[in-house]
Amino acid sequence: MLTIRDVLGAVFDPSGATPLNRTVVWTFRLPIAIFALLVGSALGLAGAEMQTILDNPLASPYTLGISSAAGFGAALAIVLGCGAVPWVGFLAIPTGAFLFAMLSSLAIWGVGRMKRGATDPIILCGVALLFLFNSALTFLQYVASENQLQAIVFWMFGSLQGATWPKLGVLAFVLMLVLPVFATQAWKLTALRLGDERARSLGIHVQRIRLQTLILTSVLTATAVCFAGAIGFIGLVAPHLARIMVGEDQRFFMPLSALTGALLLSAASIASKLVIAGAIFPIGIATSAIGVPFFIVIVLSKKRTYW
Repeated sequence: MLTIRDVLGAVFDPSGATPLNRTVVWTFRLPIAIFALLVGSALGLAGAEMQTILDNPLASPYTLGISSAAGFGAALAIVLGCGAVPWVGFLAIPTGAFLFAMLSSLAIWGVGRMKRGATDPIILCGVALLFLFNSALTFLQYVASENQLQAIVFWMFGSLQGATWPKLGVLAFVLMLVLPVFATQAWKLTALRLGDERARSLGIHVQRIRLQTLILTSVLTATAVCFAGAIGFIGLVAPHLARIMVGEDQRFFMPLSALTGALLLSAASIASKLVIAGAIFPIGIATSAIGVPFFIVIVLSKKRTYW
């Protein structure tokens, strides 16, 4: 019901806007819009670096089981009754999601360390964790009450509706910590795409850079997923689109992957509000509806040099 002038006035001159317009923009709409940009950037960047260090086009936070682990942590908090207490649930559900996502990441990191950074064991460990936590999540859904089951399913679809300024601050802080580290390692990450032997010949400690990047991408994923739920396809599709446009040079591939992820999730957020007037579809459904066609086009494209 707000015109573009009303929105711009509320954003740039809050004191001059009506209380209703100011509340709608600053309390409801603007946090969700910025949240979509930050979560999309985090997932796009995490997916890009996972595909880089593992040399696998299917690597993403979702396919390596980190999102499933976060879903199990959130579901466990809900089944234990933490979600029924307003202030406890506000902290317990994202905390449970973050802890189990990091636990999954540490397991993958441990396997990678034992296997000296070899990619195949890391991928197999991630797939095993994906099935393990999906099975555990199915068990929690089986024993949950009707209300708990509804809350679990809604959380697993992913949602941006819980966006608040403190959550935005935490996610922005994590991004500002991780991005400079990735930027300083850009040439090393680019060299990894030449193969481990060539990277070592350039003086790069392949195992160290691979495990360090895995930890940082896990922190990014865990932070995004614990606030927004399990959102699929963003971390998988965004890097492929960026790679088609600029190639493997991390100076361009890295920021473009984050930007593409932000744009995809923002488009999905808008689409989720336009399907039925007055209703908001879970963001996970919208990302799948947008991501699957993109991914099919990418797979069927003749430009396959990026594999």
